Order: sequence, then structure tokens, then C-alpha cells
Amino acid sequence: MFINFLKSIFTWWTSQTVGTFLFTLFSGTCVGQDQFGNKYYKNKNDSKRWVIYNGEVESSRIPPEWHLWIHKTSHSTPDKISFSNHIWIKDHHENYTGSKMAYSPSANLKNKEKTYSKWDPEQ
Repeated sequence: MFINFLKSIFTWWTSQTVGTFLFTLFSGTCVGQDQFGNKYYKNKNDSKRWVIYNGEVESSRIPPEWHLWIHKTSHSTPDKISFSNHIWIKDHHENYTGSKMAYSPSANLKNKEKTYSKWDPEQ
């Protein structure tokens, strides 16, 4: 427990900082939680909105519905808005850049025959 406390004092990328914890404790009102466990807060007059991430701090982990709310595009939280579910809407996931799950065109074409050719402006 003491190591986690020290981590929260000296690192901001693993979770909330001590300042954010204290501000949330005294001024924050929890308005909801997304499917990833991130919790969303606002102050009493709704002039500030913030998120406490569940795990690593990564802004791409905020789903689109909550992105609308956190940036004040929407005044209502996503649980009060009905989003139409179309078959072409995919589930949200964080940005995989730099991980093993990142998109790589060469990896996708590795076992396939190359069906493209480089553009040549002289042709």
C-alpha cells in the first residue's frame, strides 16, 4: 500500500496524482462510469470535467460517448442519451500504436500475394 501511495505522488501516468485525488475528494461529483472502468467527474457548477482512468492514463481509452461529454459537446451523460446501434459501429478500443496489436500492413500482406504495384509518375 505504501508503494502505491509513493507511486501516486511521483508518477502521473499510472493513475491519478495526489492533487487530482484531493480535488476530486473535495470538489468532485461522480457522474458515471464507462465500460472500461474509467470514472467521470464534474465540479458543482460544471465548469470543470475530468476522468479518473482505470489503469494507465491514456486519452484514447475514453469512448466516443464520453468524449462528447468530457469536452462539453453534450450536456447530458451518455447514460441519458440513446445512441443508435448500427451494424457498422465497432466497439471502442484504445490506440494500439506501439503494441503487438498495432496495425501493420506488411504483417497483413506477409502470407498473401502482393496485388499492388508502386506508383510510377512516368507511366
